[in-house]
Amino acid sequence: MTRARRLIDDCFVHDKDRLRHDEVLDNLNNRLTSVADVERIDLVDAAGRVLASPVTSPRNVPDFTNAAVDGYAFASTSLDDGETVLKRVMRIQAGAQPPRGLQAGEAAQIFTGAIMPAGADTCIMQEDAKIDGDRVIIPAGVKRGINVRAAGEDLKMGDEVVPASVRLRPQEVAAIASTGTASVEVFAPLSVALVSTGDEIIRPGREIATGQVYDSNHHLLTGLLEGTGAKVTDLGILPDDPDIVQRAVRNAASRFDVIVTTGGASRGEADYVVETIEQLGSLHAWQIAIKPGRPLAFGQIGDTVFLGLPGNPVAVFVCFLLYALPAFAKLQGAYWRPPQRYPLPAGFSMPKLKADRREFWRGWIDNTDKGPILKKFTRDGSGLITGLTLATGLIEVAEDITSVTEGDVLGYIPFTEFGLPPAN
Repeated sequence: MTRARRLIDDCFVHDKDRLRHDEVLDNLNNRLTSVADVERIDLVDAAGRVLASPVTSPRNVPDFTNAAVDGYAFASTSLDDGETVLKRVMRIQAGAQPPRGLQAGEAAQIFTGAIMPAGADTCIMQEDAKIDGDRVIIPAGVKRGINVRAAGEDLKMGDEVVPASVRLRPQEVAAIASTGTASVEVFAPLSVALVSTGDEIIRPGREIATGQVYDSNHHLLTGLLEGTGAKVTDLGILPDDPDIVQRAVRNAASRFDVIVTTGGASRGEADYVVETIEQLGSLHAWQIAIKPGRPLAFGQIGDTVFLGLPGNPVAVFVCFLLYALPAFAKLQGAYWRPPQRYPLPAGFSMPKLKADRREFWRGWIDNTDKGPILKKFTRDGSGLITGLTLATGLIEVAEDITSVTEGDVLGYIPFTEFGLPPAN
């Protein structure tokens, strides 16, 4: 196993009081590097993992010129202007060697994937030919070279099959397998400590008392983090005790790549986890010009990254999709592809919006007789978690938009663009 590279010191520092959405993404993209170790694994286990080094083909794919269909192989120079009658002289199955080459006027019955015999450069599908005993009758107008897969047509020896930093899907794994490569170098999954804090927080299943809150963020983040391929460890709920919190965070910084918590993302809030990060390492409370989710804390203790998300569930969800996902991609050595935005007309109006702030509304597509339109929830409170179960994506409203009139075109980002499964 190859040990990970180190982060630059104080990689989250910036010189602005308030960051715009694009500036946050630029900072994450430019300052973060992988903290994941590199390991070699069997290809059968590689789907979903991030490739650490490029895979090049050790051979041509296909390795030999072969038939693309079941049919008859022959030399195109044997074709007449009209129908051509050839003599069938051999039968070639996939995996078998042709007994000899073909001469002018000869044809070989051949099956898909079988080696084309020497002298043959064209293959006609069996249903397009007429057979009369050993005579193969080829219709007029057959094009030279059809239904033949040339050696190296897909990949040539030395070609790059998959570049580094790609999260391997089944199709990339299949492409690698086609070259005969049996193992690949990948980044190890990030180890993540998930921390809940506060004397008022309890886990579902317990009897709740007045003033207590069920820990929905823990379950929300567990699912989101596991979707990144990370290995998540629940550190439980830390009480509002600075000594206990410091011991727990110090221990976590020695064991995990990332520590994630929610709430207390601003220095002005009494949060012992935030105080501990400042004491043991460095912390930067990023004020972001977005709604929901204005405060976001990034910090580090050595090579362990701290991510402090907002406390409200909707803000947690939105900030995780927008900022934690690209951060985790960089930390895991993966290329981050920005989510695709789809321009669609609004099916609602918003007469007054705050300038210089990008907003992300929970919404969905309503298919009408006049085409698809965007719909949003009338209530935008970041504590209204039920809206997340009904929405299918985010409606993005840029900083320079101060009002929305029905019919205005807005950007729509389906949740599937962030790797989440579609709604049932």
